[in-house]
Amino acid sequence: MQNAGWLGLVLAVSSTTVAEAATEATEGKTVKVAAATETPEKGETTVVLKAVTIVGEADDLAKTAGSAQVLDADTLRASRVFTTNEALRKLPGVSVRDEEGFGLRPNIGIRGLNPTRSTKVLLLEDGIPVTYGVYGDNASYYHPPIERFDRVEVLKGAAVNLYGPQTIGGVINYITPIPSKTLTGGLSLAGGNRDYFAGHGTISLDGHRFDYVRKQSNGARDNTDLSIDDVNYKGVVAVTKAHTLIARANYYRENSQVSYSGLTDAEYRNFGARYNPFENDYFDAYRWGASLTDDWTIGKARLTTNAYFANFARNWWRQGSTTTDTQCGTAFRDARLAGNAVDSNACNSVQGRLRDYYNAGIEPRLTLPFTAFGLDHELQTGVRYHFERQDRLQVNASSPTARSGTIVEDNQRDTDAISGYAQNEVKIGAFTFAPGVRVEHVNYERTNIVTGADGKADLTRVLYSFSGSYAIDDRTTVYTGIHKGFAPPRTEDIVDNSGVAVDVNAESSINFEAGVRARPVNGIRLEGTYFRNDFKNQIAVGNIAGGSVPLAQGETLYEGFELSGRADIGSWLPGAHNPFVELAWTALPTADQETALTQVSNGATVAGSAPSRRLPYAARHTLTSTLGYSHNAGFEGRLEAVYIGRQFSDFANTETPAANGNGQIGKISGTTIWNLALNYAVPNSGFGVFFTVKNLFDQVYIVDRTRGIVPGAPRLVQGGVEYRYY
Repeated sequence: MQNAGWLGLVLAVSSTTVAEAATEATEGKTVKVAAATETPEKGETTVVLKAVTIVGEADDLAKTAGSAQVLDADTLRASRVFTTNEALRKLPGVSVRDEEGFGLRPNIGIRGLNPTRSTKVLLLEDGIPVTYGVYGDNASYYHPPIERFDRVEVLKGAAVNLYGPQTIGGVINYITPIPSKTLTGGLSLAGGNRDYFAGHGTISLDGHRFDYVRKQSNGARDNTDLSIDDVNYKGVVAVTKAHTLIARANYYRENSQVSYSGLTDAEYRNFGARYNPFENDYFDAYRWGASLTDDWTIGKARLTTNAYFANFARNWWRQGSTTTDTQCGTAFRDARLAGNAVDSNACNSVQGRLRDYYNAGIEPRLTLPFTAFGLDHELQTGVRYHFERQDRLQVNASSPTARSGTIVEDNQRDTDAISGYAQNEVKIGAFTFAPGVRVEHVNYERTNIVTGADGKADLTRVLYSFSGSYAIDDRTTVYTGIHKGFAPPRTEDIVDNSGVAVDVNAESSINFEAGVRARPVNGIRLEGTYFRNDFKNQIAVGNIAGGSVPLAQGETLYEGFELSGRADIGSWLPGAHNPFVELAWTALPTADQETALTQVSNGATVAGSAPSRRLPYAARHTLTSTLGYSHNAGFEGRLEAVYIGRQFSDFANTETPAANGNGQIGKISGTTIWNLALNYAVPNSGFGVFFTVKNLFDQVYIVDRTRGIVPGAPRLVQGGVEYRYY
């Protein structure tokens, strides 16, 4: 990984070197960076910096030719979101499944797609990939803390082809705050039950911003102790009024006692939702990354170039990966299936799943407005080169707490990809049309260092898109779009451990949507979208980490409707009072297997799969609704209801699991969770206090059966103070 390592060093050094050069280039005149709301002082050249967005500002959102939503900073802060999961549930079409109770490994699905490990979603931070293996292993074992983001954008229409490669579900872009020119800062401290503590400190001056987040908690189950530290830097240097450099650097560390296996049906019944026998399971991870963005306006054109590098490493030592795992012996497994207590300290085994990921890339993107044939156009085009390496090691040890042993897997998996894309937006009166194309070429290589086996594979895909909108008036826009969705297979799926290329196709779908976005009267905004995602080939997750249900592929169909909106009743009332309601609803009547799904490994039909059966983890309804009240004296309260409808956990749509089942099969009942958030900001002081209760009525419910039963988080009571200096 020498090349990627050198690229990371170059990025880190160049962010400093170029900043120094910019200072020299502007010597003799004052150049400063300002937010869009700031006014330049006389004699100063001011660069107005905009965030690297996929949706844009409020005016852009209203005219976007496709479904798009934004969670702004005020909503995130007032809701006191505990995890990324909690934030994303406020948006229609997005389903999020909890895991360890802390949101460290969110499972995000869009429009019915299985949320396991967020493999069907493209995650970006300021337009740069967050996931460490977006081509070769698009799974989320790392996710940055929600506290350091200023807002969240979600895009699900045809325009996702501009961002790729994961274009079958949607794009989530996390926006970090723009550094201020004057001294600003803040500190937030919170505590609660289950040994919860969270601290977030920030300071910003002269275009440089530092954030530090510390979080720790006991999580959702016994023998769970979670902690993270996240340090983030963002700096902005104005070369000229039209030329800006943005440097970013991040370091993240997690040290957690956390298990992988869920519960058997009998364990859940006998010992309750918080039971977890694996006290020797530990997850240790770090991530560091750097990026440099060159944002250059040349006449009417805007050239934005992102160069980035990241290294993520994680060591997960665990004594059980699923409820059917025989790592601790068949007697241990059978005791769990029977619902008998087990002692993990008596199991003289632990397995280390040790992973090291590197990724690096560069992407210039040109936005060019022009006029041709009497019409206004805006062309977006670019190219990206991206490289990934996975170093994967499995070590089997012979005591519960050992950290060395026999190497049973040693793999190096390399993936490089080059993609090009173009979209031309044409305006004809109130109509906007945007045809587009994206080309992806991916090379894979897998080397089994234990046996010496080596194999290669590659694929190329051409993806088309078209979107259109019509502005009925300045309050109402209708839109539609269609695009060919694409998700590349993982390196391990397309090349097996013997170096043989496997005949597994990339995921391919035709995604269609049509909707309306409106502000019918002051104080009300609404958006409704019909969608249909038709898969010629979908790669569907069964169970992971050696589970009993294999990876499967086949034809599937998803069809449904999204509705979101907000009504500020205070717009119609005198005085400073503002009652408000918010809604995000997804109806998914169709999430069907169109053909019997077959095993990727051998082509055999997956047990229980058949046409018209519902796909796992696709709830018919999800709903988040909020009743709130705010007053300009500094108070805001929010009562939120989150409903997740019933789901199947297997391809056979098994309703009732066996009495002594493994916990991986059976219906997951629908449930409603209530959350409460109260905020008070002392006027003209910067001080504030807040109080929240998550899962207000301490509902006990199941969120997942992928590796056995995983429960949702119990009631969490949290309170805190904050100070913000402007």
